[in-house]
Amino acid sequence: GSLLNLSVSDHGRSDSLLLSWDEPEGGAEGYSLTLSSLGSSTPLQNGSAGPNITSFWFHGLTPGMRYKVEVTATLACMETTSQTVTAQTSPSPVRNLSLSSSGSSAVLHASWVHGHGQRDGYHLALYHSDSQTLVRNASVLPNASTFLFDGLLAGSEYALKVSTLAGSGQASTSIHQWTAPSIPTQLSLSPSSSTSLVASWAGAAGAAWLHLALHNLLTQTVTMTLSARRGLTSYTFQHLQPGTQYWLGLSATAGPYTLEGPNATAWTYPLSPGNVTLRSAEEQSSLQARWTTPAGERDFYLVTLQEGEDGAPTRNISVDGDNSHVTFHGLSPGKQYSVQVTAVAGPYRASARSAAAWTQPLAPSGVSLSSQGSPYSLLASWEEAMGEGYVLALSPMEHPVKNSSLLRGVTNFTYEGLRPGTLYSFEVSTVAGPYTSSPRRITNWTYPLPLEQLTLSNKGHSTSLQASWRAAPTGSTSYTGTLWETKSQEWVRNVTVGNNWTNVTFEDLVPGRQYTLEMAAMAGPYRAPVRSATDWTYPLAPAGVTLTNTRRPLGLSAFWDKAAGDVDRFHLQLYSKSHPAQRNISVGPNTHNFTFLGLSPGTQYFLKVTVLAGPYRSSSHFATEWTYPLSLANVSVQPGRRPQELHVSWVESGGGRNHLVQLSVAESLSVIRNVSVPRGVTQLDLEGLVPGSRYRVEIISQAGPHRVSSQTAISYTVPLPPLSLSARPVSTAWALAVHWETPPGQRDGYLLSVHEEGSSAPARNLEAGKDSTNVTLAQLEPGTCYLVGIWAVAGPFRSLPKNVTGCTVPAAPTNLSLTNPGSSSELYTYWNKPPGRRDHYRVILYSLSTQSRDRVQTLSPDAQNITWTHLEAGSRFAVQVTAVKGLFEASSTNITQWTHPLAPTNLTLGSPSASTLQASWAATGREAEGYVVDVYDTDSSSRVGRRVLGGDARSHIFRNLSPGTYYSVAVRATAGPFHTSTPNLTHCTREYDALLA
Repeated sequence: GSLLNLSVSDHGRSDSLLLSWDEPEGGAEGYSLTLSSLGSSTPLQNGSAGPNITSFWFHGLTPGMRYKVEVTATLACMETTSQTVTAQTSPSPVRNLSLSSSGSSAVLHASWVHGHGQRDGYHLALYHSDSQTLVRNASVLPNASTFLFDGLLAGSEYALKVSTLAGSGQASTSIHQWTAPSIPTQLSLSPSSSTSLVASWAGAAGAAWLHLALHNLLTQTVTMTLSARRGLTSYTFQHLQPGTQYWLGLSATAGPYTLEGPNATAWTYPLSPGNVTLRSAEEQSSLQARWTTPAGERDFYLVTLQEGEDGAPTRNISVDGDNSHVTFHGLSPGKQYSVQVTAVAGPYRASARSAAAWTQPLAPSGVSLSSQGSPYSLLASWEEAMGEGYVLALSPMEHPVKNSSLLRGVTNFTYEGLRPGTLYSFEVSTVAGPYTSSPRRITNWTYPLPLEQLTLSNKGHSTSLQASWRAAPTGSTSYTGTLWETKSQEWVRNVTVGNNWTNVTFEDLVPGRQYTLEMAAMAGPYRAPVRSATDWTYPLAPAGVTLTNTRRPLGLSAFWDKAAGDVDRFHLQLYSKSHPAQRNISVGPNTHNFTFLGLSPGTQYFLKVTVLAGPYRSSSHFATEWTYPLSLANVSVQPGRRPQELHVSWVESGGGRNHLVQLSVAESLSVIRNVSVPRGVTQLDLEGLVPGSRYRVEIISQAGPHRVSSQTAISYTVPLPPLSLSARPVSTAWALAVHWETPPGQRDGYLLSVHEEGSSAPARNLEAGKDSTNVTLAQLEPGTCYLVGIWAVAGPFRSLPKNVTGCTVPAAPTNLSLTNPGSSSELYTYWNKPPGRRDHYRVILYSLSTQSRDRVQTLSPDAQNITWTHLEAGSRFAVQVTAVKGLFEASSTNITQWTHPLAPTNLTLGSPSASTLQASWAATGREAEGYVVDVYDTDSSSRVGRRVLGGDARSHIFRNLSPGTYYSVAVRATAGPFHTSTPNLTHCTREYDALLA
């Protein structure tokens, strides 16, 4: 049938369905419609429509219900066509939708009443109103009627949309609601200045609005209110009263909800008082503080009186906030004070300080003026009085006033640069700020100056002393002095002279005696420090000084006579011009002789005796004498730097002016040389002597008239080394022949040393007579190098060595063999290792068959064989092995050998006649030494002929053979004892008839 193209829609109505269709081709006489529940065959509604109608409404349906609709079209000729379609009505929305926070700041509770009809379920969407963001999505069962949203933001507005779902249709309902706000925490209120307070809080995100109210607690009025949106965490209140207490209240609002929050109190900073002053009051020892009242409020003033420069508080007074002055009584005189006035408002303070002020001072007590023994200064002192400092005035009787000012705490002052011996008047007053006390007055003298440059001198006289000095510049009236004997402290004389005197002389004194003079300058009641000077009268020189020699013990004795007067001691000075050191001896005043021991022998000495009295001395004339000399010690004679020299040395133990060195030949007592050397020389080189000779040396020391001989010393000159030393091998034996030429001079013999090269064994030593010029060193190792040293010997001394290296002839290899291992290109050489050493082997292979170049190989000294390769086949070779050591060689005997020849090739046979057979071949490589051709009867295998041919043969004809007979032929190439054959080749001789034909 024709399709009707049914379609169903509800046009937004939940209880109706509209069916639409297309009129079938050819039209329809009418339509019938049946509606039933899906899954049920019972019709719920029936309907009909006339021709040309293409739609129909079903009303009174259940919302959200699934239906089946069948439309039947009646066609012409009673034919029908039907079509069925399913549809679902839209659901109805929920009723009585509510959204409540129930006072919670994080939860919203949704509830609703089900709409009429059926549904598949509900979809809930919660939005944050301010940000328009989706907060929560939820799908619930169709029988659910409540839902809880938690974890929400406090103080925020939310919108809820509830959609009823049925198939693809849905019906929605919306509602708005707020969560309860959260109260801000940590509210604080603190001053930032005297007219502003800063409020801050935390947790303000949970309220849409914050309301702040600031109250003045002094006036009980609201000073300022403020409403702020979400997010504000602090606010500064300006233009407030200084020093005033305020109360701040805070509340949070969100939609219909308002919550009272915390509160706080704080003070603004007070202003400090102005123009603080501290002045002297009318009463004695009183000070009055004044100030001007600042703007704003305060609880009270704290007035603190501070003492001294460090501002230590001494009194505290509290006064009302309206007061502006206070008076302090009973203060200490002459003290510095200041006042600090502090405005106090709650916990805060604002201070101002006055300038310093003083109370009236009192004059100091206990004033004194002391010279302290100084001519240029006076020390003024007093007991400390309270005040800022002191004013001092010092004035001599005939000079102006000298003023000074001192700070408090100083109770003395030293005046410097004053005139010695002068009377001064001193005044002192106490100063405290602008005030000065009445003065205290006292007088005293400065000390006079001591006299200067006091000296006491004998001026070279033995019985008088002169005192002199420089007069004091000012302040002295006279000089007084006393002369004493220094040692006995006995008084000698007093003297007093006027202040214009500068010297005085004391006569009739004892020679050589020490005196002390004490003098002082006088001025007023004071005496200047005593100055003293001391000196000796000049002593008299000793007489009769002599110096005598003592031999045992070795020494010199000195004698002298004492002169008149005092003597502190005698000083003896003994010295020698030949020695830098000298003897200085001091003896007592009653000693008249002294013996010097431990002197240098053979030395001339000089003696001077000096009388000492204080720093003065008088000396005698010089006396002189010689000490006896001693023989020289440790005389030593050694060979010199050259063989013609002797080195003589000794130790000077006996002094003396010079030495005489005598040289003689040891076998003779005749002196052959005298050499004089001065004192101080301790060695001598004797030149031009005969090398290798024995000499005797004796040394004579001289000192003044005395001579002494040393012990005799004997030594040798060093011999000269041998000349033209050589060491050559002996060809017939393993030995070295050592030759040399006799050097000039003498010797006792020769010493030879033989050391094997590279060996750790000790050297072999042997001796030769003094007239020998050669020696043969036998029983040496073959092919070994030896270091030969030779010395000429004279007594214990050797000449410089002469060294030469010589090598023995190596031993020749033995049992040399040259064998053929069965090869046509190789030979093997072997030999026995000979005794001794060698540097290497040289192996030479000679080719005896051809003119090819000899082959040479150098092998290690331990090698014993070598294989020669790539040789010519069928050739004869000779080998020789040579042991080489340096320039010397030893060769083996020559051994010869052949390589195997190569077999001939291209063997062909022919029979030129009935009784002949011709064999032809070609040589392989070079031609062989010769060829051997054998012919065999094939039937009997017996040889019937053999021919030995030369190396140049390439064919041969065997004759007198049987015609028509088979023969076998083989050709052998020969080389020495070796031969190589071709394979046998068979051929038939011709028949006679064949020849005739």
